[in-house]
Amino acid sequence: MILHHYPTSPFAEKIRLIFGYKNITWQSVHIPMVMPKPDLMPLTGGYRKTPVLQIGADIYCDTALVCDVLEHMAPAPSLYNAAPKGLVRSLAQWADTLLFPVAMAYNFQPKGAQHVMGTMPEDVVKVFAADRQAMRGGGARMPAADATAMYKSHLRRISSMLEGQSFLLGDTPCLADFSVYHSVWFTIAKVPVIDGILEATPLVRDWANRMAAFGHGKEHTITAADAIQAAKNAQPVPLTDDVFQDEHGFPLGTQVTVAADSFGTEPTAGKLVAATRTRLTLERSDPLTGTVHVHFPRMGFIMKKVDA
Repeated sequence: MILHHYPTSPFAEKIRLIFGYKNITWQSVHIPMVMPKPDLMPLTGGYRKTPVLQIGADIYCDTALVCDVLEHMAPAPSLYNAAPKGLVRSLAQWADTLLFPVAMAYNFQPKGAQHVMGTMPEDVVKVFAADRQAMRGGGARMPAADATAMYKSHLRRISSMLEGQSFLLGDTPCLADFSVYHSVWFTIAKVPVIDGILEATPLVRDWANRMAAFGHGKEHTITAADAIQAAKNAQPVPLTDDVFQDEHGFPLGTQVTVAADSFGTEPTAGKLVAATRTRLTLERSDPLTGTVHVHFPRMGFIMKKVDA
């Protein structure tokens, strides 16, 4: 397993902590925080969000799908012991899509942003700000006052779930814990100058400490060139027979694009080789990597046919 990430990425922290929980040995490739990402694009074909999981010539985009892959490859301890899968997945999706943007708007209020970027050169800060604005489609960041009020409400809800138990849905952690954790992790670990917002919810801080104790598993650093060569040396894993659930009206083999439905909507183009109940798979080739399969979850992604 090769994780393409950078240390301050909250979504990457979600996956790193699952590596620790499952005691997984993995390889680490650090990628830039902003575009361009010249060593990642040959693998993904356009998808630029962090992290990306690579296993040989199979490239997995979006942490919702990455978590499913990790659960399949290392089923114990499970991410679903605590509650029914539907509940766990729904709470995880709430954390990724609603909690996360509010938390990051709070974390990057002026005092937090100064703490994170105070030592960066001014031109680097400008590039980062422009990159994230582009990922938002040009939209403005949520005002700090509104983000603060909303984050407090989310934290109270999280605290309520922790009353009388060690984790969100019981006495064992589940996918929802890891999905909620990465937003709170950034507040505690990366902007401690404003982590006083947690004083009203001590159960949340105690829970975060329990989560952090899982660590990051067994990490080995490799170069981006090593990862690209690993893809070129491999072949995509054969697809199962159950690879097609037609919702779009065009067959396997069609040239399509797949892109996130919001935030970081750069498309990946390729030949559709699988469209299952839960994921989409594109086959594409690059001179550096050879043939790869790029996998996306159906949830949160839009597929379109490439016009001839």
